[in-house]
Amino acid sequence: MPKLVGFSRFAALPEEQISEKISRRILSGDQGMIAWWSIGAGVHVEPHSHPNEQIVWMLKGKMEFRLGSEQRVCGPGDVVVIPGGTEHEAWFREDTEVIDFFAPPRDDFLLGGKPAYISESWTAPAKRRPSSLTCNDTREGLSTREGGSVPSTGHLRSR
Repeated sequence: MPKLVGFSRFAALPEEQISEKISRRILSGDQGMIAWWSIGAGVHVEPHSHPNEQIVWMLKGKMEFRLGSEQRVCGPGDVVVIPGGTEHEAWFREDTEVIDFFAPPRDDFLLGGKPAYISESWTAPAKRRPSSLTCNDTREGLSTREGGSVPSTGHLRSR
Protein backbone atom coordinates (compact mmCIF):
# COMPACT_ATOMS: atom_id res chain seq x y z
CA MET A 1 0.00 0.00 0.00
CA PRO A 2 1.71 3.23 -1.09
CA LYS A 3 1.48 6.46 0.87
CA LEU A 4 -0.85 8.95 -0.80
CA VAL A 5 -0.76 12.71 -1.31
CA GLY A 6 -3.56 14.83 -2.75
CA PHE A 7 -7.22 14.04 -3.34
CA SER A 8 -9.08 10.75 -3.55
CA ARG A 9 -12.21 8.92 -2.37
CA PHE A 10 -11.91 6.41 0.45
CA ALA A 11 -14.27 3.99 -1.34
CA ALA A 12 -11.91 4.09 -4.35
CA LEU A 13 -9.03 2.67 -2.30
CA PRO A 14 -8.38 -1.03 -2.82
CA GLU A 15 -10.13 -3.31 -0.32
CA GLU A 16 -7.73 -5.96 0.94
CA GLN A 17 -9.48 -9.24 1.75
CA ILE A 18 -7.38 -10.43 4.69
CA SER A 19 -9.48 -13.56 5.28
CA GLU A 20 -13.04 -14.81 4.90
CA LYS A 21 -14.13 -12.66 7.89
CA ILE A 22 -11.81 -9.64 7.62
CA SER A 23 -11.23 -6.94 5.02
CA ARG A 24 -9.70 -3.47 5.22
CA ARG A 25 -8.89 -0.31 3.30
CA ILE A 26 -5.80 1.65 4.26
CA LEU A 27 -4.97 5.30 3.61
CA SER A 28 -1.55 6.48 4.73
CA GLY A 29 0.32 9.76 4.71
CA ASP A 30 3.77 10.45 6.12
CA GLN A 31 2.63 11.08 9.71
CA GLY A 32 -0.65 9.17 10.11
CA MET A 33 -2.68 6.26 8.79
CA ILE A 34 -6.41 5.42 8.63
CA ALA A 35 -7.54 1.80 8.38
CA TRP A 36 -11.21 0.89 7.77
CA TRP A 37 -11.98 -2.65 8.90
CA SER A 38 -14.93 -4.94 8.21
CA ILE A 39 -14.70 -7.69 10.82
CA GLY A 40 -17.04 -10.68 11.05
CA ALA A 41 -18.46 -12.23 14.18
CA GLY A 42 -16.09 -14.58 15.97
CA VAL A 43 -12.84 -12.71 15.33
CA HIS A 44 -10.43 -12.20 18.25
CA VAL A 45 -7.67 -9.60 18.19
CA GLU A 46 -5.26 -11.21 20.64
CA PRO A 47 -3.35 -9.21 23.29
CA HIS A 48 -0.73 -7.05 21.62
CA SER A 49 0.89 -3.64 21.76
CA HIS A 50 2.77 -1.42 19.32
CA PRO A 51 4.64 1.87 19.64
CA ASN A 52 2.03 3.70 17.52
CA GLU A 53 -0.74 5.71 19.15
CA GLN A 54 -4.08 4.29 17.99
CA ILE A 55 -7.56 5.81 17.96
CA VAL A 56 -10.46 3.42 17.39
CA TRP A 57 -13.82 4.73 16.10
CA MET A 58 -16.71 2.26 16.07
CA LEU A 59 -19.01 2.62 13.06
CA LYS A 60 -21.24 -0.46 13.22
CA GLY A 61 -21.70 -3.50 15.46
CA LYS A 62 -20.21 -4.14 18.88
CA MET A 63 -16.89 -5.29 20.24
CA GLU A 64 -15.69 -6.12 23.69
CA PHE A 65 -12.42 -4.24 24.16
CA ARG A 66 -9.68 -4.49 26.78
CA LEU A 67 -7.31 -1.53 27.19
CA GLY A 68 -4.67 -2.33 29.78
CA SER A 69 -6.68 -3.74 32.71
CA GLU A 70 -9.98 -2.03 31.82
CA GLN A 71 -12.59 -3.80 29.71
CA ARG A 72 -15.66 -2.29 28.03
CA VAL A 73 -18.28 -3.07 25.39
CA CYS A 74 -18.09 -0.54 22.54
CA GLY A 75 -20.73 0.21 19.91
CA PRO A 76 -21.44 2.68 17.11
CA GLY A 77 -20.04 6.16 17.77
CA ASP A 78 -17.74 5.03 20.59
CA VAL A 79 -14.03 5.83 20.51
CA VAL A 80 -11.01 4.36 22.27
CA VAL A 81 -7.66 6.17 22.52
CA ILE A 82 -4.74 3.75 22.94
CA PRO A 83 -1.38 5.23 23.91
CA GLY A 84 1.63 3.68 22.19
CA GLY A 85 3.01 0.68 24.07
CA THR A 86 -0.29 -0.14 25.84
CA GLU A 87 -1.50 -3.74 25.62
CA HIS A 88 -5.00 -4.14 24.19
CA GLU A 89 -7.31 -6.87 22.90
CA ALA A 90 -10.75 -7.15 21.25
CA TRP A 91 -13.52 -9.73 20.79
CA PHE A 92 -16.03 -9.32 17.95
CA ARG A 93 -19.27 -11.13 18.77
CA GLU A 94 -21.10 -9.65 15.77
CA ASP A 95 -20.25 -8.19 12.36
CA THR A 96 -18.52 -4.88 12.95
CA GLU A 97 -17.05 -1.91 11.07
CA VAL A 98 -14.25 0.07 12.71
CA ILE A 99 -11.93 2.90 11.70
CA ASP A 100 -8.47 2.95 13.25
CA PHE A 101 -6.14 5.93 13.14
CA PHE A 102 -2.43 5.33 13.78
CA ALA A 103 0.38 7.80 14.34
CA PRO A 104 2.92 7.24 13.03
CA PRO A 105 1.70 4.89 10.28
CA ARG A 106 2.01 1.13 10.89
CA ASP A 107 4.78 -0.05 8.56
CA ASP A 108 3.58 -3.66 8.93
CA PHE A 109 0.15 -2.68 7.59
CA LEU A 110 1.72 -1.08 4.52
CA LEU A 111 3.15 -4.50 3.63
CA GLY A 112 -0.33 -6.08 3.58
CA GLY A 113 -1.44 -9.42 4.92
CA LYS A 114 -3.12 -10.61 8.10
CA PRO A 115 -1.56 -9.47 11.39
CA ALA A 116 -0.30 -12.46 13.42
CA TYR A 117 -2.34 -11.43 16.48
CA ILE A 118 -5.74 -11.79 14.74
CA SER A 119 -7.51 -15.15 15.01
CA GLU A 120 -10.85 -16.14 13.55
CA SER A 121 -11.94 -18.79 15.98
CA TRP A 122 -11.90 -18.45 19.73
CA THR A 123 -13.59 -19.52 22.88
CA ALA A 124 -13.83 -16.96 25.64
CA PRO A 125 -11.74 -18.10 28.62
CA ALA A 126 -13.93 -19.49 31.43
CA LYS A 127 -12.59 -16.96 33.97
CA ARG A 128 -13.32 -13.95 31.76
CA ARG A 129 -16.82 -12.51 32.11
CA PRO A 130 -18.19 -10.13 29.49
CA SER A 131 -17.94 -6.56 30.67
CA SER A 132 -21.08 -4.78 31.79
CA LEU A 133 -19.45 -1.38 31.23
CA THR A 134 -19.94 0.35 27.91
CA CYS A 135 -17.49 2.75 26.29
CA ASN A 136 -19.71 5.71 27.24
CA ASP A 137 -20.37 4.55 30.82
CA THR A 138 -20.00 7.56 33.13
CA ARG A 139 -18.93 5.56 36.19
CA GLU A 140 -15.33 5.91 35.03
CA GLY A 141 -13.70 8.57 32.89
CA LEU A 142 -11.03 8.90 30.28
CA SER A 143 -7.69 10.07 31.57
CA THR A 144 -6.10 13.12 30.02
CA ARG A 145 -2.43 13.63 29.28
CA GLU A 146 -2.43 16.24 32.05
CA GLY A 147 -3.50 13.65 34.63
CA GLY A 148 -7.12 14.81 34.96
CA SER A 149 -10.16 12.91 33.80
CA VAL A 150 -12.94 13.44 31.30
CA PRO A 151 -16.33 11.80 31.86
CA SER A 152 -16.90 9.12 29.24
CA THR A 153 -19.95 10.84 27.77
CA GLY A 154 -18.50 11.60 24.37
CA HIS A 155 -17.60 15.17 25.35
CA LEU A 156 -13.84 15.60 25.43
CA ARG A 157 -12.35 18.87 26.58
CA SER A 158 -9.61 20.53 24.62
CA ARG A 159 -6.19 21.21 26.06
